[in-house]
Amino acid sequence: MNKKFTIVKLSGLLVLILCLQTLSAQNYHLLIGTYTSTGSKGIYVYNFNVQTGNAKWVSNTDSVVNPSYITLSHNGKFVYAVNETNGSDPGKVSAFSFNNKKGTLKFLNTQLSGGDDPCYTSASNDDKWLAVANYTGGSVAVFPINPNGSLKPYSQLIQDSGSSINKERQEKAHVHEAVFSPDYNYLFTPDLGMDKLMVYHFNPTLKKPLIPSKPLSLNTPAGSGPRHIVFHPKKKFAYLIHELSGTVTAYSYQNGKFKQLQELPAHPDGYTGVIGSAEVQVSPDGKFLYASNRGDENTISIFAINIATGKLKLAGYQSVLGKAPRNFIIDPTGNYLIVADQDSDNIVIFKRDKSSGLLKETGEQIHLPKPVCLQMIKIND
Repeated sequence: MNKKFTIVKLSGLLVLILCLQTLSAQNYHLLIGTYTSTGSKGIYVYNFNVQTGNAKWVSNTDSVVNPSYITLSHNGKFVYAVNETNGSDPGKVSAFSFNNKKGTLKFLNTQLSGGDDPCYTSASNDDKWLAVANYTGGSVAVFPINPNGSLKPYSQLIQDSGSSINKERQEKAHVHEAVFSPDYNYLFTPDLGMDKLMVYHFNPTLKKPLIPSKPLSLNTPAGSGPRHIVFHPKKKFAYLIHELSGTVTAYSYQNGKFKQLQELPAHPDGYTGVIGSAEVQVSPDGKFLYASNRGDENTISIFAINIATGKLKLAGYQSVLGKAPRNFIIDPTGNYLIVADQDSDNIVIFKRDKSSGLLKETGEQIHLPKPVCLQMIKIND
């Protein structure tokens, strides 16, 4: 009798452990960067369940200014945020330690970003360097990262110089992103003001790790305004979204070189409203590409990807149920697409159909002032 009772207890304990492990595997931290001019506290952390799409508040900062783009270190221990000031103060970038178990942030330090209105940041794969794009400043800066996650002053600042045909938006250089190649041997910076994708070799052993490539840049159509680039999971294709023309360009990619495959509008045929394309992402399985459209449209464009050729085919559009979809992410399982609607103060959670790529309303939303950036990391067991 005692033996049977012990077996039952052990079986029950095993089931409990498996259930806890399953629950843990379903949960991620969702980190949200915001503009703080209308009451936001800065960076928010939510618990996000990738099976149910439910999000619950965990913590937030209380004093960081306009963390409009945030990124996590690859080891998950640190968070870096740009601090936009609209020219009232010099642009900055801030470092935080991140407690994964508690979902809390602790401020470490701040450094000058090297230019006005920093808008994007990314870490090298060894977490020893941080690259920052300064939009209004038209420059890219590279910061050494201390072992404790804090930032040293930038060791290299590269200033773009040029303009293009849109006299209001392209009067000078506007670096909009700083993205490492899949192998981290290159850094790419789309310059909206110059209609160029700048290309740099990245050598992490040098004090100034960025080395201009030859040729230094890839030209995009005049007036297109390149904004964000994303690589396919297979690493041999890349997709560049253009803010001003509202188009997406597909490229084949190898060793810092791009070859154009295709260019498609992110808007329906005959669209005559204001254009403001923003973000572009590829689903984890590499089968679909999504692009956000602000302006008058406020949609996500959905494209099927031919995995053999890298080319795109329109699959549909989805209203974002808000205004100004600045940034969005797809959770690592591919179950959900989450959109930050900057001007309607809401974050909308959509269920993904993995076979068609189409999105479905879940009714789940997070309401925060001016949400503009989303990042996700698995909760440690």
